[in-house]
Amino acid sequence: MRKSLLEFVSDEEDQVSVENVIKATLIGTHVNKIGSSTNIFKRTLESVPEINSECFVLNGDKLTSFMQAISNQSSSSKSPLSLGKYILDEEAEAWLDGNKFFQRHAVVVGSTGSGKSWSVARLLEQVSELNASNAVVFDIHGEYKSLESAGFVHYKVAGPNDKPKNDVIFLPYWLLTYEEMLSMLLDRSDNNAPNQAMIFSNSVLIEKESLLKENDLLQEYENFTLDSPIPYKLENVLEFLKIKDLEMVEGSRGPKQGPFNGKLTRFIQRLNAKMSDKRLSFLFNESNDLLKLDYLDELAEKLIGWSSNETSGVKIIDFSEVPSDILPLIIGLVTRLIFSIQQWTIRENRHPVALFCDEAHLYIPSSSDNTLDNHANQTFERVAKEGRKYGVALVVISQRPSEVNRTVLSQCNNFVALRLTNVDDQNVVKRLLPDSLGNFAELLPVLDIGEAIVVGDSSLLPSRIKVQEPTLKPTSGTIDFWDEWSDRTTPTTISTSINSMRKQSRQ
Repeated sequence: MRKSLLEFVSDEEDQVSVENVIKATLIGTHVNKIGSSTNIFKRTLESVPEINSECFVLNGDKLTSFMQAISNQSSSSKSPLSLGKYILDEEAEAWLDGNKFFQRHAVVVGSTGSGKSWSVARLLEQVSELNASNAVVFDIHGEYKSLESAGFVHYKVAGPNDKPKNDVIFLPYWLLTYEEMLSMLLDRSDNNAPNQAMIFSNSVLIEKESLLKENDLLQEYENFTLDSPIPYKLENVLEFLKIKDLEMVEGSRGPKQGPFNGKLTRFIQRLNAKMSDKRLSFLFNESNDLLKLDYLDELAEKLIGWSSNETSGVKIIDFSEVPSDILPLIIGLVTRLIFSIQQWTIRENRHPVALFCDEAHLYIPSSSDNTLDNHANQTFERVAKEGRKYGVALVVISQRPSEVNRTVLSQCNNFVALRLTNVDDQNVVKRLLPDSLGNFAELLPVLDIGEAIVVGDSSLLPSRIKVQEPTLKPTSGTIDFWDEWSDRTTPTTISTSINSMRKQSRQ
């Protein structure tokens, strides 16, 4: 920074004195030798320089030697993780500690066009190459469908016209908790809401118990609850509600209306509407295959299963056909299932899994009055706080960190920040960084495409790096307006688009 001092010499003439002021941040200690090791950098301050101590700028061979020392230290693990090269020395690889990167959660942020998707693809590429990798990617726009190799497997949440098959995922309603179901069906402002909730819960319990009896499993699962993931027929629940809504009982002067007569009508209408909505066929599908007890086993195997003789460790799930209004609920459901399974797995058999949350601001919002959003937030907050104990890591990816849940972000100790142009987003990142590294945030608006500030427990040295171009590139959804307007010769088929809109499925 440059500081100007004005000293008025006379009425006609003034003299300007300029001083160059450097603001230095202490980040660690370099030691020539520790035992048999030489050229060591440590993220601790063993001593603080005194006032008037001489300081030097590292450049040329000395800078290269220092950066190589950092790189060599960081690459000492069995399978080191690398995003790219240091900007200070393009010959030195910017290695990260893969254990700390996932143990303590991570954030990848950057404005549109900053290279965020390439950075994520670079991470996924390296994860997929490990022998027993286990990661799930929430792909909101189908951006990562181009990542095709032995280390990747692709699924999609079923659309209106999809039938059960290997690469299609159905998430049946009976996987939802009682409160999650009510958040979709119950109008809390309705005077009859308590009655509707009570009769619905009773009927669900009856149906779950009925299925366990049919399969001679009631004794084995005698402690089941309303939230236990046990299949039940929603059609039977609906019929039970209709009967209660029209029920007449004997009175002293003849038949009279039952206790719930006319009080369930609106609830039944909402339930009917959800069940008949083709966009929600992945949720309200009552085919026999989806009502089997072992369907959850099959689903869990797809989500987090792995085998030492298989290499498909990164599961990319396409959520592009899930309606946006229930997207938080559905991704929260998948996350809760994964976390619960890990939690109930004995430690010796627990295999760690990382959740890559692309476009996280869409389903982990900073604030919302929507109960569907709140359920997702509660799930992700719990994973952020307790996930490392059960081998569940979060990688939060967003172009708008200011719109992402603050509790979740505060639990992340690794930051990969690409160019951010929005002041609110910059301030969020700045608040998350340690006080001594807050000045790094000033670089965010001037970073080049593909440049990132990497700070956190996984990085030995807080650094500005150039992300290496991934071999498998994500599909960009960005359209080049000017080029399209200039070169396009094929007319658009609007009728096809309208037909797809009516079918609720892209052709």
